Amino acid sequence: MALVDRVVRLPAPLITWGLDLVFSGLRTFGRALKLAVAAFGFLFRDLIRLRHPWRETIQQGWFIVSVTAIPAVLVAIPFGVIVSVQVGSLTQQVGATSVAGAAGGLGVIRQGAPMVTALLLGGAAGSAIASDLGARTIREEVDAMRTMGIDPVRRLVAPRLAAMIVLTPMLCLLIIFMGVFTGYVIAVGFQGVTPGSYLTSFAAFASMGDLVVAIVKSVIFGVIVLIVACQRGLEAMHGPKGVANAVNAAVVIGVMAAFGVNLVITQLVSMFMPQRVG
Repeated sequence: MALVDRVVRLPAPLITWGLDLVFSGLRTFGRALKLAVAAFGFLFRDLIRLRHPWRETIQQGWFIVSVTAIPAVLVAIPFGVIVSVQVGSLTQQVGATSVAGAAGGLGVIRQGAPMVTALLLGGAAGSAIASDLGARTIREEVDAMRTMGIDPVRRLVAPRLAAMIVLTPMLCLLIIFMGVFTGYVIAVGFQGVTPGSYLTSFAAFASMGDLVVAIVKSVIFGVIVLIVACQRGLEAMHGPKGVANAVNAAVVIGVMAAFGVNLVITQLVSMFMPQRVG
């Protein structure tokens, strides 16, 4: 009862501020959801009608590759080393070095690769997209497109969405390959694990379903990062400072949203796709 009294006695300005914050977040989420629905709608309709701007999609795809491919390799290598060292140390202490390959490989495939993909897309591609669209917005290019009857979502967001959907699985596979290969080199070369034992344990526990789940998660994360970046860029205001704020918000919100969605997907996969030994 005392707790209820303390809650009821909160200052009115504090309650108003809290409600405004909640409603503002809900409105932002609603605008992002509306943008996502519109972008997917334009993408599917233009693909069916053979009106999709492939040149813009290829340009955006090359841009995403150029800002994420090399960082993906540079991040995947130390990530694989860290996972292999930690897993190898633990398995040696409990006398289970035969499962080092399964533990390290599954860690990279199930959680490491999708989350590294989300971080790279949010920090590199998402920030660049938000900056580009924000600059177009404050220069009134987006308003000029609307005046000419061109929908900015169809012209700017849909091609980037297509490029993200196509390239995100490739980026995830690159990270998986580099992470697993690095873990194999560390385990076999420095921790005394035999190659046959490593590969056998990895093949016994890993399955095609794990790879599919990782790719699906990476695509979902890529879409989330893209929609957040595009929304922030198209809603930028107040000049260069507004563009900088839009970039910061796109990176933080996109990555945090990907982390939250990853938690939900991981729980659902654990419930409906429990681990089995092959």
